[in-house]
This record gives sequence, C-alpha cells and structure tokens, in this order.
Amino acid sequence: MATITQTGAIKAITTHYIDGAFVESHGREVMDIIKPTNGQVIGRVTLGDEEDTRRAIAAAKRAFASFSRTTKEERSRYLRQLHKAVSARIDDLTDVMVEEYGGVVRFARLIVESGVTAFAAAEKGLQELPLRQSWGKTTVTLEPVGVAGLITAWNANALFICLKLASAVAAGCTVVLKPSEMSSLQTRVMVEALNAAGLPRGVFNVVTGLGTVVGAELVRNPDVAKISFTGSVAVGEAIMRDGAATMKRITLELGGKSPTIVLDDAALDKAVPAALTLAFMNSGQACAAGTRLLVPKSRIDEVKRAIREGMRTFTVGDPADPNIMVGPMVSQKQYERVESYIRKGIEEGAEVLVGGEGRPKGLEAGYFVKPTVFVNVKNDMAIAQEEIFGPVLSVIAYDSDDEAIRIANDSKYGLHSAVMGTDLERARRVASQLRAGRVVINNMTDDPQAPWGGFKYSGVGREYGKYGIEAFLEPKAILE
Repeated sequence: MATITQTGAIKAITTHYIDGAFVESHGREVMDIIKPTNGQVIGRVTLGDEEDTRRAIAAAKRAFASFSRTTKEERSRYLRQLHKAVSARIDDLTDVMVEEYGGVVRFARLIVESGVTAFAAAEKGLQELPLRQSWGKTTVTLEPVGVAGLITAWNANALFICLKLASAVAAGCTVVLKPSEMSSLQTRVMVEALNAAGLPRGVFNVVTGLGTVVGAELVRNPDVAKISFTGSVAVGEAIMRDGAATMKRITLELGGKSPTIVLDDAALDKAVPAALTLAFMNSGQACAAGTRLLVPKSRIDEVKRAIREGMRTFTVGDPADPNIMVGPMVSQKQYERVESYIRKGIEEGAEVLVGGEGRPKGLEAGYFVKPTVFVNVKNDMAIAQEEIFGPVLSVIAYDSDDEAIRIANDSKYGLHSAVMGTDLERARRVASQLRAGRVVINNMTDDPQAPWGGFKYSGVGREYGKYGIEAFLEPKAILE
C-alpha cells in the first residue's frame, strides 16, 4: 500500500509501522513538516498517541517470545538482510535528509552511510561477543533484556535508527522505535527500507509522535524493559527518573561541549581546518561538535589568522549544493536559540572574529545563521559552558598543557574531545587525561567497533559494536 500520499507539493503521512504492517494512526493530531531552507510546509504527519504506542509494544512483546531464542547465526542473517535493504536506499535517505532536515549533502550522505555500516558492525560485534561461558558447574549466559524502546533525535535520523536497531536485533531484542516527529519524511523512507528486509512480524515497530506522548508511554509501560535514548540532557534526566518506577534499563546519549586542544607544536595549516571541521560538522547541530577550541596564548595571533583564512571555505547556503559546508538550522526555534547565544556571547564580552548576529546576506527566507567564531572567551562564559547546537565556536587561550587539560575537563559534559599536535606521545598523554568517552588525535576519525557515549552529563552507557549489543543483554548464571 502507498505509505505517503501527496496533494500538490504537500506529502501526508498518516500511518505507523506495527506488527509488520503500515497501519492508520489512532492518534489524530497533525503536525506540519517545515522545509528549513525556506520555511515552507512540505508535508504533514499524523502523530501517534498512547494507544498506537501500546499496540506497538504488544506486537513487540508477542514477537519477543520467539525472537529472543534465535541463534547468533539467525540474528547475523537478519542483520545482513537489514544492511542490504537500507543500502539500496542510500540515495533516497540522503535526499530526504537534505530536504527535511537541511543537512548539507556532503555530510548527510556520510551520516546515512554510517547508519548502513552499523548493521555490519553489529554482526561483527555479535560474533566477537561470547553469549555463553562456563567454568566448573557454573554457566553464564547473556540473554536479551526484553522489549526495547528506542527514542531518537532529529539531527542524524538514519544513523540513530540503524545504530540502535542493529544493536537490539543482534542482542535478540524486539523494539518499538519513536523517532523525532521532526524527521517524519526521513523515517518513512527508512521504515520502507527496513520493511523490505523481511524480518519477522513485530520485531521492530515504529510510532511517530511527541516525546511527551509516545515517548512517555514507552518509559512508563511495564512491558518495555529497556530505553535507549539520544537527545537532550533534560529529557534524559526525565527518562532516568520516570523509568525507575518500572526498573527500566537505560542507555542515554546526551549533549556535549567538546574541546579541541591545539598543542603549541601543532602545524596550524592542518590543525585549524581540522578544528573548524569538528566545530561546524552537521552545521554545528552535532553532539560531538568541537565547539570549544583551546589554543596556546603564544600562538593566538597565528590562530586568528588561520581561522579567518579557514572560514572562507565554510560557506553557508543551499544544503543540496555539494560545495556548501553549513546549512540552515532545523527549525525557527533552533534558529532563535542559536541567535540568542550569539547575542549572549557579545554581551558577556567575547569578541566576534567571524560571523555574528543575523541571517547571511541573500538567505533571509530560511533558518540560516552566520557561522560564528568568538575569541577572547573565558571558559565560565555561557557560550563556553552550554550546548548551543549550532555553528558557534569559542576560542579559549591557555598557557600550559596542564591548564589546557583543566579547561577541557571544566565542563559538565564529557562526550568527545580532540587533540592536535605533531609529538604523538605528548598528544597521547594529553588525551589520556581528558574526561571524555571518545578522544581523537589529529583530525576526526571513526571506528564502528569503538564505544560511543559520554562521561558526566553526556550520558549513561555506550553504543557501537559489542559495547552497544551488551547494553541490550542481561547476564544469567545457572549453578548446578
């Protein structure tokens, strides 16, 4: 059956995916889907309610009885089917991310491809993970925790869905996914791809709706054993608090205020462009964005010149243009949030080196902001402590490696960090002292088997590879 109807240029989504089929929404609230490049309505989605969510949970519970008893080989086969099905829609998923979210095409495709990779990575992690160990008369098995509620954010929809689903399937869990309602068009393309993978009915179910409605039902429902959430600290706190009533197992991937430390021996012609890429990736709407740039006071003038030069390449505009590096903010609300922080930085006494308030010239119709770099920033300023989630970079000067480490760790967050320098042993020493779940040395890199998650307010638990699969498993000991 058709899952998206279209009248003129407006696309209408009225169904959820429950028990292996697209079913009409019980919820009746309708939300407009706004294109961030021009503020125009491009679609409407009918949001799910508690009844839709309970139906999906019931389907997942029924499917869990048999799916939880599948073997490694069976789960590996399902992961390969998912990988093949989503791989076939990479172009479609990229296009709809550009249209609905405003992600620049050069980065949007990387996000989608990373999502596809998650299925292969989960298969590898599953093979490396011993699900049964014995010694003497004791046997320990790792068993699927139960029905899992997966709640995902709007800034990397395809990646979050694939990553969480891959780990859950590898563990033998069934799921109910609540994607961001702001990603409804992207989700529909993704669900069509997942449907084509041919998994057993009820293994995955998708209900699009508000966090306060669908998400809240997942968190309080006693038939959901696990919540895996990506989003804001405030919502993460609420999930931990409300989930305690039914002893939910919780994984939270929350915010960040990631530092990039440029050591005094760094080659600035390489370090600064890399640091700017870390800061402005995904238009700054990334939890891992390196939005604090720590540089030696002795080289601050050189760094400023390098930033001015490097920012020439960070053009803002139509995200469908492969030459564009920064697209619009996802919504009017997010645009206003970023602008308020730019004003706050000026009020706090920081100096605007590049960018500033207001829309870029010629881009007045959409939710575009000027990519902005502040210098003369103190680490206690709001722009250095609070997650802005936009293309705003704070440059902070330091005197010594020890001071750089202290400043980097002086944050309630601890998700991601970076160190730039030519002396690798020194860079490694600095990296080892940073309180962050992941640290990269000399440019952004990735390993789909490496754990992802944060210290402190950046979250609880880890995702990716065997670490992500373990989050959906419970150890059980049998003693004779």
